[in-house]
Amino acid sequence: MNLWKKLKRISLIKLVKFSFLLLQKPLLILPILKATKQALQVSQKLYGNTHNTNGKANAFRHAYWNYLICEKTLNFTKNEQKSAIWTEKVVDYYEKVTKNDILDTEMDFHNNEIGRKQFLIHFEEKSFNSVQFFQNMAQNAQKITKIQEIQHFDNQLVYISD
Repeated sequence: MNLWKKLKRISLIKLVKFSFLLLQKPLLILPILKATKQALQVSQKLYGNTHNTNGKANAFRHAYWNYLICEKTLNFTKNEQKSAIWTEKVVDYYEKVTKNDILDTEMDFHNNEIGRKQFLIHFEEKSFNSVQFFQNMAQNAQKITKIQEIQHFDNQLVYISD
């Protein structure tokens, strides 16, 4: 995923709206950026450029990214639910403004949600290895070809292409 290319595809109006959303909670901007950078670095290290496709590596990246944003914003929100809600708000808006096809977008929404759910389950565990956990989830991810199939995999990551 080339973030700069994605940002260039977003209309100026949508980019301004996204900026206003982030400015509602300016203290959370830096943790979001740190989480994004970390998710991209770990994904690149583990999967190379395959995390830029719609495969299992992409599913890992989305779930791990959401988990990290929740984790890093928790230091500021002091509440796991608030962190998850804010993460959902920001990430869902990001997904809506990027120009992906509908199946790709729905896959991303689903995998993002999995990451937030796992954060709410594991946020207090000091020894929780989120990288290993999401790698295991990605290995067991389910391939989909239609949006309707996503509903069958509530607690599993999904992907579109091998």
